[in-house]
Amino acid sequence: MTAKITNKIVGYRVKKADPEAQAAEQAAKNKPIQMNENIERPDFLLGTTYKIKPPVAEHAMYITINDILLNEGTDHESRQPYEVFINSKSMEHFQWVIALTRVISAVFRKGGDVTFLVEELRSVYDPNGGYFKKGGVFMPSLVAEIGGVIERHLKAIGLIESEEMSDVAKRILAEKRAEFETAQKTPSNDDSVGDYPANATLCPKCSTKAVVVMDGCATCLSCGDSKCG
Repeated sequence: MTAKITNKIVGYRVKKADPEAQAAEQAAKNKPIQMNENIERPDFLLGTTYKIKPPVAEHAMYITINDILLNEGTDHESRQPYEVFINSKSMEHFQWVIALTRVISAVFRKGGDVTFLVEELRSVYDPNGGYFKKGGVFMPSLVAEIGGVIERHLKAIGLIESEEMSDVAKRILAEKRAEFETAQKTPSNDDSVGDYPANATLCPKCSTKAVVVMDGCATCLSCGDSKCG
């Protein structure tokens, strides 16, 4: 609103800003940017492409996840997933794949904790039954394998903590495997089902067909899970 000055100006003074208001304004400027749906897509995004070849699909599928870099060059720099694309020569799953990628991308852009997507996708079961990937890992559905790829990516960018076994644990498992194969006289092979003994069973923890019984104790040769502690 404009105010008309009718009297002669005989003096003036500069009004100082409120220190608390200044501090609040400065804090707002220094606050790190969090992922939200109002952040516009930049011209350049960091992308990673993963290839999967599930036996339920005729052709391989290529899953590309693009990330955005927030607060670049500061102590709050973070890499956040922004969008996902899935490409394949096969048109069999075209409609639901497009729908799935759009929903996942929308969740990424919304911000917050997006790691819940992994559990939701990996808990989808195919009514016709799942399948084993090379290496003996069981996948309950194609959607679950896509969830596994997203989990792998979120671990790579630091949003999910990776549960890597120590070198000591890996050495112990290798010794157990060698001991079991020697006792059973069934050396491992590189067939399409798995890289573990043929009579191994499915592990409830890592979904790998790698559980063997040694000295009355069921032990997974993949993740180390054991019923005997």
